[in-house]
Amino acid sequence: QVQVVESGGGLVQAGGSLRLSCAASGRIVSINGMGWHREAPGKRRELVAFMTSGGTTNYQDSVRGRFTISRDNAENTVYLQMNSLKPEDTAVYYCNANLNTGTVPRASYWGQGTQVTVSS
Repeated sequence: QVQVVESGGGLVQAGGSLRLSCAASGRIVSINGMGWHREAPGKRRELVAFMTSGGTTNYQDSVRGRFTISRDNAENTVYLQMNSLKPEDTAVYYCNANLNTGTVPRASYWGQGTQVTVSS
């Protein structure tokens, strides 16, 4: 059994910063990659940032240079530092973990989501 739990969302003014955290726990042999997606009202869920086990990162163009994804391998945790936030960054942010559980080599798990609201 695997759990993916996010934290760190909230309300911030435009130009401000927030840091999201996501921890994966349970029956995990190894982590293939972890990252963040977001879903704004009336829009499809989209990739924000992702980091592979090898450390390769991928960012959505609209956040590159403002957001930084990092990880703590010992804690199976990934972070998203969000700076220079804009109202259009308002969304529910979901953590995604691609894990080797031993029985399934590439299993995808999602967190429950955390709300980020940026006021203008």
